[in-house]
Formats: sequence, C-alpha cells, structure tokens
Amino acid sequence: MTPAPALSTDRVVLVTGALGCIGAWTVRELLVTGATVVGFDSTNDTRRLRQVTPPELVDRVRLVSGDVGDLTSIQDAIQPWGVDRIVHLAALQVPACRSDPPRGAFVNVVGTANVFEAARRAGVRSVIYTSSAAVFDQPGGRIEADAVPEPMTHYGVYKLADEGIARAYWHEFGLSSIGIRPMTVYGAGRDRGLTSSPTKALLAAVLGCKYEIAFGGSTLLHYARDVGRALVNATDVQVDGAHVVNLNGTRATMLDFLTVTQQLTGPQAVGISISHRSLPFPDDLDITGLEIIGPPPATSLHDGIAETLEIFRSLDRDGSLRPGDHGLVVEGGMARDVE
Repeated sequence: MTPAPALSTDRVVLVTGALGCIGAWTVRELLVTGATVVGFDSTNDTRRLRQVTPPELVDRVRLVSGDVGDLTSIQDAIQPWGVDRIVHLAALQVPACRSDPPRGAFVNVVGTANVFEAARRAGVRSVIYTSSAAVFDQPGGRIEADAVPEPMTHYGVYKLADEGIARAYWHEFGLSSIGIRPMTVYGAGRDRGLTSSPTKALLAAVLGCKYEIAFGGSTLLHYARDVGRALVNATDVQVDGAHVVNLNGTRATMLDFLTVTQQLTGPQAVGISISHRSLPFPDDLDITGLEIIGPPPATSLHDGIAETLEIFRSLDRDGSLRPGDHGLVVEGGMARDVE
C-alpha cells in the first residue's frame, strides 16, 4: 500500500460511525499518522475495522458506544479525551432511508445537528463530514462544482440538509467544516447500501459464486482507503468557513470493473454478471475546490480491486471469511444480497 501522508500527530479525533466501512478506513488512516482516535458507534461490531487495520493499531482505538441521536452521549465521548476535531460519518444508507424515512431523517439530519452542537459546546476546532453525490438529481453525466443540488431521494435530501447545518453553524457560531461528496465507494468493509454491489461481486469471485452486480452503466468509483485518506487530510487543514467539495475518483463502467476483476481472478469471476439498471446519480464530478485538503489520493482501479481481493483471500486462508459478514447469502453456488 502507498504510505499515508505525513500529518501532525497531536490530533485527537472523534470518528462517528467508526465501525462502518468508511469509518474503519478513516480510523486506520488516522492511526497510521499517529493521531489519537476515539471511535463512536452505535454497535460494538469491530469486524470491518479488523479487516482493514493491523491488530497492533486496532488496540489503540478508544471505542465508545453511543447514538448520534443522543446529544449527551456525543458530548460524553468528546470531553474525557480532549477531542479537537470530529470526522462525522454515522448515517443510514439509501435503502434504509427509503424504507423508513423518519428514522433516516433522525439519524442523518438530527444526528448531524447533534454532532455540530456537541462540537460547538466543546470548542472543537472543526468538523469533517461526508455528504454525497446523491444531493444531485441527475442520472449520469458530469456535475460541475457550482451545480445547484436538487436531490430526489430521501438520502440525498438528508445529505443536503447536513450541508445546510454545516453552513449555519459557520455563520451563526463560527464553527468551521469541510464536507466531502463521494459517489460509489468500494473496498473491504463495503457491505451495505445501494452501491455496495461491486464490492460484493469481488467477494463472490473469491468464493467462486454466481452474482449479479445490481447496476450497470458508468459511475465514479472511489476506493474506500482513498476516501479515508481524504477525510484524514481534511482534519489537518486550518480553514475558516463551511466548505463542501466533490471527491475525485475513477470514472468507469461496471464492465470495466468486471474486466479488471476477471483479469485478477481468472475463471473464478466467470459467474459475475451485470444488471441493465443504471444508478439514478451522476457518474462524474467536478473536483474544483478539492485542493483545500491537498493532493487528493488516487488508487487506480486495478490496485483498488487487487487490494480488496487480497483482503478477502487472506480472510479465506485463515478460515474467517463468512459471506454474511460482508452482506451476502450463498446458497447452491449463488450469492445474493442480505439486504
């Protein structure tokens, strides 16, 4: 793996949603830079964190169980450790928001308001958070940096509201923030959400199972480690204002993704197919303004797929590769999504 950038080691960072996919990679990259990490999550399931992080680093994380819907629990996680930055990642994904919109709004919007309020009360220097390309209502095509968001999904609406919360906390209280909008994130630990299908296809290839990627066409792919690195880089930025930037990635079709997978797995991937459905989101993002966090990380599609396959193969070699832990059910040589 490419070495992480040299960042200040005196940071104490609270990561909400620390045990999710992007959370686990972000925690890993923070630990590599020497930061002190307080992981905040509603579960105690560390399997994603352990998939991507060396054991000696995992033991350095201060894990706190809590719910972003509870302001007091966030405050209680900040105060004992002297947290000076927050990376806010706790959120429900597209399917969960669609199936239960009130719950989605509570977690994704009220939860974000609670994080910003806890940060304000504690004098935290900045909040870094993930928004999403889902704030744009445009199936396919490129989104310019100055495009006006008009989301048509509950998830996109909630993410746009989060951007508004960040802007209000800057204008009313002077709390700085950087929001990063990714599109399709893939890599070990990506086992939930509408765009988790490419990662599940890699697992199915390792298992030698048949599996259909849930969408076709083109998208902007972000390797999960790159997203984590971008967030970590943002924690070292001293900037005033409420900034929101689109994240760089690799624009590719699902056929491109499958072709690279087949090159790296051979006959094992013969049962992987692609749906004719397309994502209801743009497939390219203008990254003007991303320079605020420094040179953006950019793992090639080949290397990102290869690293993900190797993580799955390593788990398989030591007998700990359980499909259910990665969002798949396997029956009779066929793999399907748990969700």
